[in-house]
Amino acid sequence: MIAEKVASHKPREVPTKAPVIRLSGLEPFIADETTGFVNVGERTNVTGSAMFKRLILNGEFDEALAVARQQVENGAQVIDINMDEGMLDSKSAMVTFLNLIASEPDISRVPVMIDSSKWDILEAGMQCVQGKGIINSISLKEGEANFLEQARKIRQYGFAVVVMAFDETGQADTRERKLEICQRSYKLLTEVIGFPPEDIVFDPNVFAVATGIEEHNNYALDFIQACKDITNHCPHSYISGGISNVSFSFRGNNPVREAMHSVFLFHAIREGLSMGIVNAGQLAIYEDIDAELRELVEDVILNRRDDATERLVDIAPKYNVDKEEDDTTVAEWRNGSCEERLAYALIKGIDTYVVEDTEEARLKAPRPLSVIEGPLMDGMNTVGDLFGAGKMFLPQVVKSARVMKKAVAHLIPFIEEEKEAAGDTSQEHGVIIMATVKGDVHDIGKNIVGVVLQCNNFKVIDLGVMVPTQTILDAAREHNADIIGLSGLITPSLDEMVTVASEMERQGFTCPLLIGGATTSPAHTSVKIDPTYSGPVLYVKDASRAVGVASKLLSDERENYHQEIAADHDAKRKAHAGKAPKKLLSINDANSRRPELQFDATTIVTPNSIGRVVLNDYPLDALLDTIDWMPFFNAWEFSGKFPDILNDPRKGPEARKLYNDAQAMLEKIIDEKWLRADAVAGCFPAYSEGNSIVILDPDNHERELLRTHWLRQQRPMPDGKPQLCLSDFIAPKESGQIDYIGAFAVTTGHGIDAHVKAFEDAHDDYQAILLKALADRFAESFAEHLHRRVRTEFWGYAANEALSNDELIREKYRGIRPAPGYPACPDHREKRSLWSLLDVEAATGISLTESLAMWPTASVSGFYFAHPDARYFTLGQIGKDQLASYSALRNEAVDENARWLSPILG
Repeated sequence: MIAEKVASHKPREVPTKAPVIRLSGLEPFIADETTGFVNVGERTNVTGSAMFKRLILNGEFDEALAVARQQVENGAQVIDINMDEGMLDSKSAMVTFLNLIASEPDISRVPVMIDSSKWDILEAGMQCVQGKGIINSISLKEGEANFLEQARKIRQYGFAVVVMAFDETGQADTRERKLEICQRSYKLLTEVIGFPPEDIVFDPNVFAVATGIEEHNNYALDFIQACKDITNHCPHSYISGGISNVSFSFRGNNPVREAMHSVFLFHAIREGLSMGIVNAGQLAIYEDIDAELRELVEDVILNRRDDATERLVDIAPKYNVDKEEDDTTVAEWRNGSCEERLAYALIKGIDTYVVEDTEEARLKAPRPLSVIEGPLMDGMNTVGDLFGAGKMFLPQVVKSARVMKKAVAHLIPFIEEEKEAAGDTSQEHGVIIMATVKGDVHDIGKNIVGVVLQCNNFKVIDLGVMVPTQTILDAAREHNADIIGLSGLITPSLDEMVTVASEMERQGFTCPLLIGGATTSPAHTSVKIDPTYSGPVLYVKDASRAVGVASKLLSDERENYHQEIAADHDAKRKAHAGKAPKKLLSINDANSRRPELQFDATTIVTPNSIGRVVLNDYPLDALLDTIDWMPFFNAWEFSGKFPDILNDPRKGPEARKLYNDAQAMLEKIIDEKWLRADAVAGCFPAYSEGNSIVILDPDNHERELLRTHWLRQQRPMPDGKPQLCLSDFIAPKESGQIDYIGAFAVTTGHGIDAHVKAFEDAHDDYQAILLKALADRFAESFAEHLHRRVRTEFWGYAANEALSNDELIREKYRGIRPAPGYPACPDHREKRSLWSLLDVEAATGISLTESLAMWPTASVSGFYFAHPDARYFTLGQIGKDQLASYSALRNEAVDENARWLSPILG
């Protein structure tokens, strides 16, 4: 029947595939003519990375995974894994590490190169790897029979293979021997066992040059020429090599080694080298290498002079310095005048020589102030222009500010000697007072805005965090401020900003008021803040807009701009007033539409540990794997997805520099114990009663410890979906079931103040902001890490959970951890319940401000819900009827609750 139906149709023609190597991790990787040179990451190799070796020997496999992840993030398209170490059970280590990688999609998305000199390790590795990888390596050193037997097994496992230029008489070290062995191997593989030529990768042996032994001088050139020979005589095969071997003589001098790698690759790739084992994050760009260094290196690599080694050895120390250099080297820009060097250093963010260059400029200038008004301002004006044009990114601007501050700090004593105020020049654009409002402790965004404004020649007086209204206004009078800027993150800060604006009006201020921070918005600024103050009020979304706004506010056209601002506020207020009120259900109706959830032995799990668990001085290195890096980049105004942002054509180079700086600081934070991590968590018996949750004494279920109160959605849900309240996820009292609720608080902020102060005292805002951002990432990571331990250990309802970091970030687990102040429970006051339940301050040192912000700022807290149907949701607006019932539950005045809940009142 089927045959009759298809008889008139021609069979599908099997397409002819191009003979190119096709590999895969979780994602396919095809190395064709569009791919270019294939980077094989080398750092997951115990013979090539001292750090990786230490981690593996110590059994710190989770930390070793971070090395693999960094290689992928830095651009490695394949990762080479080698466990050949005399003090190690190499086979077991290989299997363990490969199995761990399999559960990390951000690593296992790329193919794996299993690297070992022992066949049993290679075979064990092939049994672990998903997708199609590469075996590194086999050779003819034990004869043809053994070579072919291993090749057959590799083909059965479905792997490609690296073939070393090594036969029964030894490794090939000349051009002729390299071709001879590779050509012989190629014929055996393709003609005897039918191994696909495109799955063969030859390694013709990269040996060190510039060793001082004359016989070694031609090693690099022999390899380069052999690449051309093998390409011509072994069609469709590939050529690889361990690139770092070529520079081994200069170990300890990374700039010279990177130049050697770049030059070697430049010439070898042109002759047919198709892939190489390299540190993907440390490759110099051939054209960017200092011209003198590049010529000397090429003399060595291409063996162009008899004295090439001696000449490179003589000059190598000149380049072995630790400094931040962008797009050029010292040799090119240090030859300019001190004014030119200062301007260049500002634009490039290089602070290595700023004090000596500033002093040289001061000695030449008629007055110390002339250095500020001249080369320093020239450089900063260029920085401002480039940032405004989108040609510089925020981390670069902050580095530029570091250079400026160090230069000015050197000049201030000399300026004071002339009895002139620091920075008080006719060119200064204006004075801006900035502060995080009373009760709020968050300042990363404010600090970044301040740095950007300073880079554009505004004088910024930063009053810090938790600043009372009168302190802000007194400072504005003292410094004759042209603008006041307010920042805040938590919702109570919105009311505090209204208070500041009202006091500015009452006390007769007229200067512009800038509003910024995560919870602020254009609508709130227009509707709530602007009507209380007759001066200009502006919402500033981020640092990239701050300079333009401040400049226009103080320009000659300020009056026209003020009118534009007022008209915009009027339009927003009219639009807000003209909006039809959102239809809300009555609270009684909303309560009747609560979800019908199942509460029985299938959904209620008795915790393994009931009551409090305190974790003090928790190891920070245990938190590395659960760091979510995208919010870190967002803080620096890099939008995009991590790790894709690292390879973005425009943002990628600076994003990678920022990421590498973060990695370097992470290592210091951990090794030198800059931060202390503390946590408290607990699971407690509980039941729900309406929209409240009653938490019970673990030792006496008849005794109520405390009662928490929650809000329910009143905006009608589409398609008859239930109206949610967090109390729905706890078994109701009438069910007769004892359910459980959890709570937690973590901090990684203790110890940060001393280090931030040290950076600020050194005029290094970049490192100070970087540290604050990393402390925040550690805190969020600690919350994620602790939640996993709660699910799998302390509570144990998901004991067999095995999720990758990406899956954790995407919340693929059972249970939620909503935090007071966030969309499902916008009332910050439930933090007080949490603090009482867990005795948080005694356990962790985290305190609450009067507006219920947490201090230290790198802190996270919340509640745990374990019901399988528990999920995050947005509460939305609530009606006056729920406000009244909620106030009654809390036994508080309606006005008091309206003050705390004003952002969500309909």
